Amino acid sequence: MHVFIVIVGLLASILLIGVILLQSPKSGSGLTGGIASMGTVQTLGVRRTGDFLSKMTAILAAAVMLICFIAEFTLPGRSAKSSPESILQRSVPAQPAAPAPAKTVPSIPLVPALPVK
Repeated sequence: MHVFIVIVGLLASILLIGVILLQSPKSGSGLTGGIASMGTVQTLGVRRTGDFLSKMTAILAAAVMLICFIAEFTLPGRSAKSSPESILQRSVPAQPAAPAPAKTVPSIPLVPALPVK
């Protein structure tokens, strides 16, 4: 199931890239100008082509986000009963019991030496 969702997400993201590339920028040039020469101006019109592409961009962007969200919860080997544990927590060795207190050496107060006369 997870592999299918990931493949659908990849296809949706590739379509999103294509739709974004087809949109014409504010300067007027772009790949939409190439489409106009193929006869789509007669069926959709230049204005409607831009509207269609902007709506498709919004729909595909929402679909990609939703598919990514769903794919997170379909990861294999993930169960609700197991507590989340990081890799660092798994690799830390068990701590030994409290060590015996170290014997302290009595400190000798340091007194500055008197100058020799």
